[in-house]
Amino acid sequence: MKNGEVVLLLNKDESYIVKIGKDFNTRSGIIKRKDILSKKFGHKIKTHMGKEFLITKPTINDLIKKFKRGAQVILPKDIGLILAYTGVRPDSLVVDAGAGSGYLAAFLANYLSLGKVVTYEKDKRFVEIVKRNIKLSGLKNLKLKNKDVSKGIDEKNVDLVTLDLQYPEKVIGHAYNSLKIGGWLVVYSPTMEEVIKVTKGIKKWFPEIRIVENIVREWQTERTTRPKTMGMMHTGWLTFARKVG
Repeated sequence: MKNGEVVLLLNKDESYIVKIGKDFNTRSGIIKRKDILSKKFGHKIKTHMGKEFLITKPTINDLIKKFKRGAQVILPKDIGLILAYTGVRPDSLVVDAGAGSGYLAAFLANYLSLGKVVTYEKDKRFVEIVKRNIKLSGLKNLKLKNKDVSKGIDEKNVDLVTLDLQYPEKVIGHAYNSLKIGGWLVVYSPTMEEVIKVTKGIKKWFPEIRIVENIVREWQTERTTRPKTMGMMHTGWLTFARKVG
């Protein structure tokens, strides 16, 4: 291990994302910085009270739990659908706007290990949040631009453009011009009124669209087996369009 490295400390009762740099307090005692530095991934470490943790490498799902949040984020269930429906390859070039908290951009960059994600955000408040979250993620293939994407997209021959921002209909033409033939546009819409506006805008540029609502229902198995009473089922709509010529 080395200073500044981010690790996941894990056992059946607790888990912690830790950036190595100083002694770390858990509910079950203190873990010394020098003790972490002497270990490797897969090793076990104990607090001063004897509680044992496994040192593992965090996944993007672990890391985003530590992301600072600004704007509402696209959740993993919808991000998974974007990857599945578009079929983007790991070496793809993706443009994401607006960045918000950087959730979607980070997920995509993690998947596109041989590619690149460029995320646009015009609001300086959110820019600072995204910068922090990108640094925490450690992703080297994720670039942030503090720019109004409605003024244009710099990148060309893009495989995928994702839009999660106000007035996405103003960006559709720019997205079309930046996409390569066969590339995808995906728009996330929180309301049906926005879906209607987006649909009208997309039809001016793209021949076909697909609108999808992704509902996920979790189940409980304690005492009885049944759907959970509370949960995040509906989040929004995804509109898909592909450039064919």
